[in-house]
Amino acid sequence: MNFVPYEKMSKKEKKKIDAKKRRDWSGLNPVTRVAEEKRKYSRKEKHPEKYI
Repeated sequence: MNFVPYEKMSKKEKKKIDAKKRRDWSGLNPVTRVAEEKRKYSRKEKHPEKYI
């Protein structure tokens, strides 16, 4: 088999190579993950505009 540059490969071949390079979640569902400590990240503003 001859060497084919990545740029000249078909979309299917590129997709196969890219899928191999990607990390997997090894059985974990990222949607159902919960933050370990709830205080670490808050979406609330620290200084709301109405109090300034």
